[in-house]
Amino acid sequence: MDPFMIFWIFLLGILTGFLIGIVLIHRIVAVPLKKEKRELEERKRSMATLYGKITEQFAPFMEAYPYDARRFRFIGSPIDGIQFEDDKIVFVEFKAANSKLTQEQKKIKKLVEDKKVEWFSFEIKWE
Repeated sequence: MDPFMIFWIFLLGILTGFLIGIVLIHRIVAVPLKKEKRELEERKRSMATLYGKITEQFAPFMEAYPYDARRFRFIGSPIDGIQFEDDKIVFVEFKAANSKLTQEQKKIKKLVEDKKVEWFSFEIKWE
């Protein structure tokens, strides 16, 4: 057999083996690592959400909270609560770390800022 042909067959064999090795390493190592990374990120987001929910339960009792915690009422969603003061009513949203207002919360904030807030009494009549 021609030595030049042997060299090309050898070179193609090495290249094929190299490519198969890369594919196998990708499937055996990279794919599971990506899946594990995705699961860890999901758990981290879940823990951050849980941390936020726990923190907002205690926020009115923190020293830095500027109002009387006894006059705060939790709503939960879409805003955390309402603070009742003698001269005003304050809608309160607690945010932990880098969390931001949701689109719905931004809309509510704008309605309050635009003074589009009303009082409604619903009378229940028993017959």
